[in-house]
Amino acid sequence: MAMKRVFATGATRSVTQARSGTYINALNRTGLSVRSLPASNTSIRNLSSSAPYRNSQPTNPNKPGATLPLDGILVVSLEQAIAGPFCTRQLADLGARVIKVERPGSGDFNRYHDTRVKGLCSHFVWTNRSKESLALDLKQPSDLSALKKILEKADILVQNLAPGATERMGLDYQTLKSKHPGLIVCDISGYGSTGPYRNKKAYDLLIQAESGFLSITGSPDAPAKSGISIADIAAGTTAFNNILAAIIQRGKTGEGCRLDVSMLESMAEWMSFPMYYAFEGAEPPKLAGAEHASIYPYGPFECEDGVVMLGMQNEREWRVFVTNVLGKEELLEDGRFASTSLRSQNRKALKEIIEDCFKGSKADEMLEKLQIHGIANAKMTEMEGLWNHPQLKARGRWMEVDTPNGKIPALKPAGAAEGLEVRMDRIPNVGEHGEKIFKEFGVERELPGS
Repeated sequence: MAMKRVFATGATRSVTQARSGTYINALNRTGLSVRSLPASNTSIRNLSSSAPYRNSQPTNPNKPGATLPLDGILVVSLEQAIAGPFCTRQLADLGARVIKVERPGSGDFNRYHDTRVKGLCSHFVWTNRSKESLALDLKQPSDLSALKKILEKADILVQNLAPGATERMGLDYQTLKSKHPGLIVCDISGYGSTGPYRNKKAYDLLIQAESGFLSITGSPDAPAKSGISIADIAAGTTAFNNILAAIIQRGKTGEGCRLDVSMLESMAEWMSFPMYYAFEGAEPPKLAGAEHASIYPYGPFECEDGVVMLGMQNEREWRVFVTNVLGKEELLEDGRFASTSLRSQNRKALKEIIEDCFKGSKADEMLEKLQIHGIANAKMTEMEGLWNHPQLKARGRWMEVDTPNGKIPALKPAGAAEGLEVRMDRIPNVGEHGEKIFKEFGVERELPGS
């Protein structure tokens, strides 16, 4: 029979005071002055920049005392699939504490799409390191109440549940902001919270279609989807960027906000070049496979033993390529190839000429020749080649991350500030941190089997 266990916290400061202290800590971390706060925020201005109200964990346990940009920021995330988890993993990389709320027992369905990584899902291990897992059945009043208690001390709520789910549970921004005016709420959905598509379910491939991405990808004979979940990644990146901006804005005003992130709008932003290319009814980019739709030569070319990729962006590079790589200066006088647009129009004939010159060379030899003459080039790398890419190794981009099934290699986040050792902690089991979180936040809850 389940017994009731009650945990208590020693917190004595009010939520408003605590959150205000966090604002000032955030100001100090971002270099903003407390004096930059509006005069109306006197209660915030008069508070000292004391430690955050929650028991922050070291963000880099391997280096005690090390700090990261988002130290002291608490994120609660009702997340599944990729868009939400990718957003919050990036927040965790920079030091935020992320509590991932999952279904009891099964957890995030993205745990089970494959078992490629020591029995774990490739999608899941990529997007869920450095998080704490809390299993709650939000259809149960006690679990919903527990979540709301935790939200009293949260800085950010992220959710990418089905349309309308948070409103039904009283977890929407309009309901929460009266009690938690400093809370930043980031809603991630397929189409946004308004408009005729607001209640449509959305998955990555469906948004690839709806956004027009599929219409410009692949070849005329075989339109193709992206090989990665590009719409989810676009939405997760958009959410991450806007959350960072909201944290800075809250540091200035003391007020939270709602972010309404749409997968469609995130992809539409990335589709702006082809949209403008088809401006006012003009012909859209043609399906060109791995070639560029409007610049040529720019794409794959066959050699004796494989394929090389090359590209050029201007007439100077074209002259160097023709003269020093192909050894065919007569092409400079060929009217079919006199400009980028003409070379694109006559790409079939030009491709035959280039590959005729390449067929006697091995791919590595041609890559070296292109490099010597300053022509941009690349290998057609497969996954094994990426795992062993010499540039990633030379720049020290790999480290190990712990999982429930042992350590795995993981790439460090791209573009981190020089000298900043980002947080890359363990990937959690479902509900692994529940008891610890309940104790910390003073949550009263039935614990099965206790």
